Amino acid sequence: MTIKIKGNLILKADTIYNESIEVEGHIICESERFSLKVAGNIDAWNINAWNINAGNIDARNIDAGDIFYYAVCFAYQNIKCKSIKGNREKHKHFCLDGKITKEMQYKKTVKMLLNGKF
Repeated sequence: MTIKIKGNLILKADTIYNESIEVEGHIICESERFSLKVAGNIDAWNINAWNINAGNIDARNIDAGDIFYYAVCFAYQNIKCKSIKGNREKHKHFCLDGKITKEMQYKKTVKMLLNGKF
């Protein structure tokens, strides 16, 4: 089953979902220290969280500290992260139109998001 969330999902604490989530808008972290753990898949427009642990991740942009996923993690545009790792032997992470940047630009991006600048 998939939980459907209208609008943005704003993380105000470490958050755990025991099933897949589909977010119509963005997933935004109110602080650089909150984590998002999803037992199933994540489907969202943009994802900005400190740590992400999920089944499969499908998003427009991902900006996170550490990303852990089961088999597939992809963004249509860009992935910015400190680290990215699949949990099974055969796994793949990629961007369709952009690139994966492994550096810590998280704080700057969160401040831009919280100020309404996407």
